[in-house]
Amino acid sequence: DFRSPDGVWARRAPVMYDDFLRSEDARREYWSQKAEIHPTIRDAEPNVAHRALSEFERNRSLRGVITQNIDGLHQMAGSRNVLELHGTAREVSCLDCHACIDADRPTEQFCATGEVPHCEVCGGRRMKHATISFGQSLPQDVLDEATQWAGESDLFLVLGSSLVVQPAAGLPVLAKHNSARLVIINRDPTPLDEIADVVTNAEIGGTMDDIMLSLGAR
Repeated sequence: DFRSPDGVWARRAPVMYDDFLRSEDARREYWSQKAEIHPTIRDAEPNVAHRALSEFERNRSLRGVITQNIDGLHQMAGSRNVLELHGTAREVSCLDCHACIDADRPTEQFCATGEVPHCEVCGGRRMKHATISFGQSLPQDVLDEATQWAGESDLFLVLGSSLVVQPAAGLPVLAKHNSARLVIINRDPTPLDEIADVVTNAEIGGTMDDIMLSLGAR
């Protein structure tokens, strides 16, 4: 958890992408933050909401999942059509040669040495998680496909998003403008509640469990 009151960013400022590119100290701070959160992501398991979305996809009532999450739990739950707007923290890639490996080994290397991991293919020292940092552009192909899904949807379901981070927050608006019904399930109010057809301020897990029961899927 990065954004909550007790998340990583409440204690440490996130490293901007441009700083990561030009400064070894910034890269070391970046890796220190990622090493702190890595065990949580590595050991996480899908919950009832992840499994519900996977089941909806299997029975062909859900086209796919557009996620800002970087934990890979949708895929672990069985979802196949997943668009990761902000990438994944389960992989690390080299910004020089684009080699990509599992995040475990370079993270263990950093924890052991305190030094920024180097690329095992080209030797570069700009190894970065396959996630989108502040100041870094989203992958255009992923954003384009997410935009297409939103524009073609007849029901757009928002789960656990504050809907304040662009461009993801614009996708429900696009869906609504194209005549989709909009359902928002989030613990706290969002800026888009007033245009939604249904708003539920509650925990996602219990709410999705109730939905599955009402549909006879549990």
